Amino acid sequence: MAFHELTHWTGHRPRLNRDLKNRFGSRNYAAEELIAELGAAFLCAEFGFDGDVRNAGYIANWIELLKADKRAFFTACSQASKAADYLRGLALAEPTERAA
Repeated sequence: MAFHELTHWTGHRPRLNRDLKNRFGSRNYAAEELIAELGAAFLCAEFGFDGDVRNAGYIANWIELLKADKRAFFTACSQASKAADYLRGLALAEPTERAA
């Protein structure tokens, strides 16, 4: 889904500069995937699209992450919300603001 990939896109340094390496250690991939899925879910809900979890393999990684870090879900929700806000801001920006 495009919203999932766009949420990943927001993590790049000049955008939201999301760096989960130190927070999640070897689980940084699972954390980023959880952020992307939550961001996609937030955007799907806002724009009235039906969304699905991309595949069951992600869920197993998330479960391990959530077991290892009790705050991981809240951290991921916060990061996903920031990503959704960033994308929403781009969608609502005037064309001249988007080019900047």
